Amino acid sequence: MNKSFWKNKKVLITGDTGFKGAWMSLVLSEAGAKIQGLSSSKFNKNIELYDCLKIRSITNTVDADIRDQEKVFKTFVDFQPELVFHLAAQPLVRESYIDPVTTYEVNLMGTLNILEAIRSSSSVKSAIMVTTDKCYENNEWDWGYRETDPLGGHDPYSSSKGCAELLIKSYQKSFFHNPLKSSGVSSVRAGNVIGGGDFSQDRLIPDLYRSIDQKSKLFLRNPFATRPWQHVFEPISGYICVAENLYNSGSEGNDSWNFGPHIADIKTVKEISELFCASWEINQVIEFNSDVDQLHEAQSLSLDISKAFHRLNWQPKWSVEDSIHKTAMWYKSYHHKEDVLSLSISQIQEYFSN
Repeated sequence: MNKSFWKNKKVLITGDTGFKGAWMSLVLSEAGAKIQGLSSSKFNKNIELYDCLKIRSITNTVDADIRDQEKVFKTFVDFQPELVFHLAAQPLVRESYIDPVTTYEVNLMGTLNILEAIRSSSSVKSAIMVTTDKCYENNEWDWGYRETDPLGGHDPYSSSKGCAELLIKSYQKSFFHNPLKSSGVSSVRAGNVIGGGDFSQDRLIPDLYRSIDQKSKLFLRNPFATRPWQHVFEPISGYICVAENLYNSGSEGNDSWNFGPHIADIKTVKEISELFCASWEINQVIEFNSDVDQLHEAQSLSLDISKAFHRLNWQPKWSVEDSIHKTAMWYKSYHHKEDVLSLSISQIQEYFSN
């Protein structure tokens, strides 16, 4: 991260009260950026990290639903951002089965409103649209998906993100194509992120932490499913890299990018669970779920990150073991009511140092 680039840059982050958004806000604030958040209190069910990192002290978060075009536009007009990171979403696969309509509205129509606000803005030079690794048509391949592979999605969440990718591509071709006038807009796709402060439901690490905290059992739904696990700093560093390039290249740099771990760090749910529990020196938390009426979830999923490696000079910095250790350290500090903000800043400095 080029700190001299980010100093005093005006950055709008949607979904700044969420897990990845809160970390993004703190990382860029530490680099000297001026942050404006945009999140909806209706969806802020888990804002412990936002509070722990004291994000309110570095941004004046606008309480707005991204489906509300008027409020979205007003935020852009009032703040006049130079760079935009769009992270606001309904991010949970199992929630999308419960409420598919809201999932599509937020992830597709909300993204449309952000794109329209960028299109109408004279200040935005660079915009990063965050989707997911699950936007691909998953054929349960052993090899990683490339940015040119077909989009799809079995469940409503994955499908909604595939739709958002098609929408972004259409806007790149239709509206963000003039190298002299257009904002640079790229989509970014990352794997399963881990790190301190995620308290969402139906996510592996938060569920493991709650089981440890409550001294209860955690039943693993799909213990042998593989995912591209990575520390949250990994995709954030990738997003920052793309944003810097877009700021300088404009729409000529429009593209889509994968950010994931090295292939050796693609582990099963069971392996990740055991690594996390080992960090707590606990081995009696995990059990298998024998429920046969489970909702569909992909068994195998990985990303090909060759493009980011060759064209952005980006690659993962922490191994999965390092990532689990750093994550466990954070939860232990939180568990013991210690100063997690200082620890968080220390981890940011460690990761982003040369």
